[in-house]
Amino acid sequence: MADVPDEAAVAQVIEATLNDAELEWESPAPGNYAVKLPGTRKLFTTCSLLVGRHSLSVNAFVVRHPDENAAAVHRWLLERNLRLFGVSYAVDSLGDIYLAGKLPLAAVTPEELDRLLGTVLEAADGSFNTLLELGFASAIRKEYAWRVSRGESTRNLDAFANLTQRPAE
Repeated sequence: MADVPDEAAVAQVIEATLNDAELEWESPAPGNYAVKLPGTRKLFTTCSLLVGRHSLSVNAFVVRHPDENAAAVHRWLLERNLRLFGVSYAVDSLGDIYLAGKLPLAAVTPEELDRLLGTVLEAADGSFNTLLELGFASAIRKEYAWRVSRGESTRNLDAFANLTQRPAE
């Protein structure tokens, strides 16, 4: 049986990897990390890393429960799960959407941790606009109309022009 690294050794790998990647992180308790992954669609994704006796758990909030079209959102998530490494989309008891996964402690290397965090970032940030379009289209349209009616900027809704702009006649 291969030697399983102890929790302190895994913590050293995690901390060195996070520092090398120049990520913002904190450790509220030994073996517990909150990592801020910067995004392009989503401002950032907070990822929790928890070192256990046998595995490293990773969890990241993606988006709250959809206001509408939940079946299509869940189907899209399940189809995406087939392409993910080390994590899967999950839904909690409130219907909020997360990414969750585990790695055996022996697999926690700088390369694998970087790959895992990259997967979390791509899955949370890369899917963000699609999930908003699928699950919050009505809210986006209402927000756009409200901003237009008040003369407010709609710039941060530009990614959703397909929902807010009427086609030319």
